[in-house]
Amino acid sequence: MKEAYQILVSPHITDKTVKNNFDRLNDSYTYVFRVAKNANKFEIKRAVESYFGVQVDAVNTLIVRGKIKRAQLRTKITTGKMPNWKKAYVKLKPGHKISEFEGI
Repeated sequence: MKEAYQILVSPHITDKTVKNNFDRLNDSYTYVFRVAKNANKFEIKRAVESYFGVQVDAVNTLIVRGKIKRAQLRTKITTGKMPNWKKAYVKLKPGHKISEFEGI
């Protein structure tokens, strides 16, 4: 059994995630987290509920593929790859929100 800090790596805060944070039709909030690659939906749900004290309605996950980067050294050009990582969209039940992300 993993702890919440082992599953939730960091919140993924961008302009797009903040803009699509609130769903007016269902009166619910959706937050995006960077999570451990081996975590499943049930572990993510339990970690968010225990860490933030909210009720989770749904969890959607996806794996973000790492970009290929090119670097030029003194005499040659080499390529490298950024690591893959897992993203989780956590939808909360109506009436619940995470107060730590207010005002972002």
